[in-house]
Amino acid sequence: MEWRLPDPMLAKAVEDLPTGPVAYEAKWDGFRAIISRNPAGAVEIRSRQGTLLNSGFPEITTAARDLPPVILDGEIVIWHDGRLAFERLLRRLNRRPASVEAEVRSSPAHFVTGVRTGSQAVGQGTNWPGSQVGDPCSSRPTRA
Repeated sequence: MEWRLPDPMLAKAVEDLPTGPVAYEAKWDGFRAIISRNPAGAVEIRSRQGTLLNSGFPEITTAARDLPPVILDGEIVIWHDGRLAFERLLRRLNRRPASVEAEVRSSPAHFVTGVRTGSQAVGQGTNWPGSQVGDPCSSRPTRA
C-alpha cells in the first residue's frame, strides 16, 4: 500500500462569506504543515511546499510517534513570552541539532490541528468540525 501525503488545505480570497452550515478556522501565526505517521511507524512533518521539517521540530516528531497511522493538516506554532512567536519558528530552520535542542528547551513548538480525538470524523477519515472533542497533540481542552 502506498502512503502518500495530500497537499495542505490553503485559504483563498472570496468576495462574500459562505452561508449555511459552515465552520471557520483561526489563522495561527505559524508554519502550515502536514504530519504523517504511516502504518510502519515512520513520521514526516512537511511544509506546504513539501519541505521535510522533522529536524527543526524534534519534539513534534517524537510526539507524533505515539499517534495511530494518520495524516494531520495543521499549523506549527511557538508560544513565547505570552504570544505566538513566528521569529522563533524561523530560528528552527537549517540549524545544527544542538542549536535546535536549545530552542526546544527554551521555546517548545506545538502542532494545532482541526482533527480531534474522539471525533466521529477521525473514524470516517474526514474532518467535520461539529464532531471535534479533544486535541491529539495537546493536553489542553478544545473549545467549540
